[in-house]
This record gives sequence, C-alpha cells and structure tokens, in this order.
Amino acid sequence: MDALSVPAVEDVAWLRLDEPSAVGGARRTVEQLATQLGAAEVRAAEIGIAVTEIASNVQRHGGGGTLLVRAVRDVDTAVVEVVAVDSGPGIVDLGAAMRDRSSTAGSLGIGMGAIARMAQWVEIATTERGTVLVAGFDLQRGRPQAAVARSVDAAGITRALAGDVCGDAYATRSHGRGFSLMVADGSGHGPLAAAASTAAVRTFLDPDRGAEPATEVLGRVHGALSGTRGAAVAVAEVDPEAETVRFAGIGNIAGAVPSAGGKRSMVSLGGVAGFRNPTIRTFEYAYPPGAVVVLHSDGVRARWSAADVRGLVGRAPILLAATLLRDAGIRHDDACVLVGRAAPAEGAPS
Repeated sequence: MDALSVPAVEDVAWLRLDEPSAVGGARRTVEQLATQLGAAEVRAAEIGIAVTEIASNVQRHGGGGTLLVRAVRDVDTAVVEVVAVDSGPGIVDLGAAMRDRSSTAGSLGIGMGAIARMAQWVEIATTERGTVLVAGFDLQRGRPQAAVARSVDAAGITRALAGDVCGDAYATRSHGRGFSLMVADGSGHGPLAAAASTAAVRTFLDPDRGAEPATEVLGRVHGALSGTRGAAVAVAEVDPEAETVRFAGIGNIAGAVPSAGGKRSMVSLGGVAGFRNPTIRTFEYAYPPGAVVVLHSDGVRARWSAADVRGLVGRAPILLAATLLRDAGIRHDDACVLVGRAAPAEGAPS
C-alpha cells in the first residue's frame, strides 16, 4: 500500500449555526461544492435539502453549533462530507430520530432516516455533552461505494484561528508493516505557518519513499523545513501485527493510544523542526487490538481522558476527532486532530 490508498480531504469551510439565517448559508455552501465536484443540479439540490435539515436541527435544538463542509476525494470519486457538531443535550431517542418523517419541531420534517438514504454514509455520536453527526454524499445518488483495500482507517480534522489560514496539517500513509500518521503545526499562524506544515506533509507523503522508521521520516521532514518558519511535527509508525506504535515528535504535538484499557500518552521532545538540530528519538508503545492512535496539535488540550472518548474508540475515527476538537479545542489557536486505527479485516464490522 502507498499514500494514495488514503482519501484526500479538504476542509472547505467551518460555518457557525447560531442564527436561523446560517442554515441557508450552509445549504448554499454545500450545493456550490457539490456542483464544483461534478454533481448534477438535481443531486446538488438534494444534498442541499439534507444538509438544511441537519443544520436546522443543530441551530434550533442543539443550542447552536458548527458545520464543517469537506471535499473527500478517493481514487476516481469525490464525496461531499459534512461534520455537524453541537454541545446541546444530545438526542434522547436516536432510534426514533432515525425513523422516516420523524424530525424535531420546526425543521423540514424529512427525518434522519431519509437523510441516511440520501447519503452514502451517516455516523452519529450523541451524549449529554452534545452530538456529532457525519454524513457523506456521493455525487450520483445510489451509486455503490467502491471498495478500496486499505490497511488504515483514519480521519483528521483542522480548524483555523478565526479568519485565517490554518497552520496545522496532517497526513496518513499505508505501508507494508501497517500505517503511519503525521501532524504538523507550523510556527505562528497564517500563510507562512501553513507553508511550513504543507512542506512537512509533502515530504511525509513522498511517493518515492517506502516504509521508513519514524525517526528517519522525521529527520527528512526536519531537513525539508529548513528555510521555512519551522513546525512542531510528530510521526507515529503503527505496526498492528506486532501490536506496537513507534512515536517520534519534535515540539508540542501530543500523541496518545486510547483503548478499552485506558489512555496511554506518548512523549514528544522539545524543539522546532527546520531549526538547529533537535533531538529525534523514537519511543515505543503498546498498540493493543481495538486501539486507536490519536495525534493533535497544541490547539487541543492534552488533558483529555479515556472517559472523554468512551464508546468512540471502535467507531468511525472522524467521530472521535470531531468530539475531541469540540470538547478540548482551544479557540485562540489553530487546531488539528488525527485519529487512525488498523482497518478491520474484510467482512469484519467497522
């Protein structure tokens, strides 16, 4: 497997859903993106209707929240993905909410069940701390999702400091032994920080490189960032068969391995990639069956616990990533969360 076996994701827009007028803006944004990606007018409008229902529920009944609009490209396909996040009271009866024509008062009334049929996938995590909903819409409704063999099931999410370009970035690649994850936090904020983190991603995903130890990858990234602002960077090399994670980090990138047994934090050393000669060292940790690996920038507080993500470790990684960003994210900084796990065997439940 190579880096191209992992979908490319672009976080197009974060939209606040604090006012009724914001719902219409969300619909227009997703319809425009769907059209740009190649959806016919009718399909773009259908996606807009589904997202209007999602956004209305967040705005009216989730106490307000946010909607992230993303473009997900995989081999020769593209998908419009939305991540809706709120801190409301949660959905008391999710089963009832998923039944057709069941909808909260004042929204469109098409129901989450109908939204699930319009979408290629829908994932929902809801507790008393709020709800995270992720829905992916293919450009041609009803087209079966292509099966692509992967060794990694991973998802990342970024959020820029208000009104700026995000200086944080992430990347994932598969290799013969398993998979590797990387998060980079460009020094400072804005375009120059983004240029540094983009250079780190480009080096990490070098198609001419095969499987390499985390320290070697980090060393190459350090060299590539010379002449940029520099960045905090961490690489996690995951070997599911050996049940180990080899982790190497420079600067304030946090790493952790949450599992049924709790949360194990990983050590990142001080310094800035691209400046002077930082110490690059690998630390090895257990990666038990069913665990995930989480990397995040210092725009997310590191003091979250296994209890904060209980019930999410075995589910879609984007749910855990979005939940951490909601509950532990820092508003006055760029933020990035990347979650990865070994892909389930073919035919096994995800």
